[in-house]
Amino acid sequence: MLNDASHAGRARAAALVALLASACLVRGAVAAAPIFTVAEGPWTGPRLADGQPDIAGVWTNDIANHNNFTDPQGGIPGDPSKGLNVANGAGKGPKKPRSERAPSRVSDPADGEVPFQPWARARQQELLANFFNPTKPEYVEPGARCAPAGVPKSFYWHGYEIRQYPGIVLFLFNGGIRTIYLDGRPHLPANIKLWNADSRGHWEGNTLVVDVANNNAKARFARTGEFASENVHIVERYTFAADHYTYNAVFTDPTVFTRPFTVTIPAHRITEATPQDEWNNEQEWANRPGQPPLYENYERMCVENNHGHGNVVATASAAH
Repeated sequence: MLNDASHAGRARAAALVALLASACLVRGAVAAAPIFTVAEGPWTGPRLADGQPDIAGVWTNDIANHNNFTDPQGGIPGDPSKGLNVANGAGKGPKKPRSERAPSRVSDPADGEVPFQPWARARQQELLANFFNPTKPEYVEPGARCAPAGVPKSFYWHGYEIRQYPGIVLFLFNGGIRTIYLDGRPHLPANIKLWNADSRGHWEGNTLVVDVANNNAKARFARTGEFASENVHIVERYTFAADHYTYNAVFTDPTVFTRPFTVTIPAHRITEATPQDEWNNEQEWANRPGQPPLYENYERMCVENNHGHGNVVATASAAH
């Protein structure tokens, strides 16, 4: 049973999700697809033999990528390329003022900012300031080394696939996998830390509730440098409809943040009929005349960044 505080918290989260949807739709923010929010309730769609709601398929987030955590359509602050270097997201600055762009992925607190402790905010700003010219190993964004994107960045880095097996929900990402066990097994021992953490879940109607622990915290939330520590505890709620779902996750880490905060990510399903400009990289439908369509991720493992890094971005003369 939920107590009154839990009911109040869920109500606030629902209101924030509604605000996210209205902000994106009413203000005309550029998004890959219409943004839907899904209310928690019973599952009315098909089920698998083990009783799970059938959610298998190819998915992608609705808004932008991993350039900027709290301003998803704002590009990377401090980008020195001025549009000359478009590789790896550089040069893709905002085309609209902040008031017309999509809201922060942080839906609570209401200001859309990660509630960092002062030392952690200073560290995040240091990582951001050195993103384009990393003079120390720790300034190199882990994604540049093809490291797993972790939680939550995996959900807005590239498109991904969900598969289901008895008692398991499996995410196939560009940079690794996440296995969510539904059989009630305990978490791994605390001394075992993983890039994509350790996930234990259960279904509540149309919502997959996941307890996330054992995070090695090496992945960052975005190219803007947000991070957590190995002490972070995450509770995720994936609320599904047929062709879209809403991800809400509460991050708690008293060693880094002043309070828990909520991340909200709307997502939609990719099908053959989905326009190409609504896809999020790497996704192709194989040409199989006379056979059922087959989705192929031609870059299941990262390859584009397997080269030297740490170099200054292109200058105007180099670009020409």
